[in-house]
Amino acid sequence: MWYKHPFFKYMTGAVLVLIALYLLGRMSYILYPIFQVISTLFFPIVIGGFFYYILRPLVELLAKGKYIPRALAVLIVFLILIGGIAFAGYSIGDIVKTQVAQLIERLPEDMGETAEQTENFINNNNFGLMEAEELKERFFTFARNLAESIGNNIMGILTAITSVATIMVVVPFVLFFFLKDGHKFLPLTLQAFPYKYREKARKVFTDIDDTLSKYIVGQMTVAFIDGVLIYIGYLIIGLDFALVLALFAIITGVIPLLGPPLGTLPAVLVALMEDPMLAVWVVVVVLIVQQLEGNLISPLVFRSRLKLHPLTVILLLVVAGSIYGLIGILIAVPLYCVIKVTFINFYTFYQERKAKELPPSI
Repeated sequence: MWYKHPFFKYMTGAVLVLIALYLLGRMSYILYPIFQVISTLFFPIVIGGFFYYILRPLVELLAKGKYIPRALAVLIVFLILIGGIAFAGYSIGDIVKTQVAQLIERLPEDMGETAEQTENFINNNNFGLMEAEELKERFFTFARNLAESIGNNIMGILTAITSVATIMVVVPFVLFFFLKDGHKFLPLTLQAFPYKYREKARKVFTDIDDTLSKYIVGQMTVAFIDGVLIYIGYLIIGLDFALVLALFAIITGVIPLLGPPLGTLPAVLVALMEDPMLAVWVVVVVLIVQQLEGNLISPLVFRSRLKLHPLTVILLLVVAGSIYGLIGILIAVPLYCVIKVTFINFYTFYQERKAKELPPSI
């Protein structure tokens, strides 16, 4: 009968889902507390998950034998992490602190010199677009409006600082239990599936876990190597505040494609305040590092396992950034990888099922 056709079943399911979503949308007073809980837990879970994938290999290595319980392995990893942070702070903390203080101290003077040079450049070349005084007035108007905006939104800034502090307190607890009980998540999740579908579900979740692990660890590895190479390049060309600028490049390097330009911008601005030719050398250093990354580092780290086309990544970042801002940019690519892996698995299952339903060939 026509109502037994798979197309009718799928369409019926889709219509029912749309009706359910519409009804839920009409009951926002019920959903609002749920969304509040989700938004509160979202950042600690995402950040905890990020560090979970980075630290999990070390926990698995320590807990591989029978002599170290998993909880003890997690504690050892936490101690190693704290020790590493303390050692890094002791080793480069003073250098970073000094460079940041010098940068803040020099910034007003250098900006004044840069503004004067720009004014002379405009006057000498007579662009005809606007007078130097008008340009200066617009700049100071913008700066004044920015300062007023910060003052008017001081409560919002304090609230944001409080939220960040809360997240920093909660994340270690989330991370601890992720590392301690993460291996139990899959068996518990599979209990929700009918027995005959559990192997397929296991395959999907295992592939998702493997994809996220490769992406997060790989992206962090590439960002760190790029940052080290950029630091060496900045030292060679004699750029001031090389360590601070390289650390900033590492942080922004976790954003695919858009990260390197964002990480380069402060270095270019600092170089411009000293010598325009130095800014050119900064760009040359970054371009060389990007060539090394694209042709050597990324292929070795990822080994083409994720197969992400650059245009796809750019479109994902643009759309996610315009809708959800920085958070959207950070989670767009891994979320796309999860959806892609899930779709590929379901399509494979569908093809296998179709092949089984075909009559045997004579």
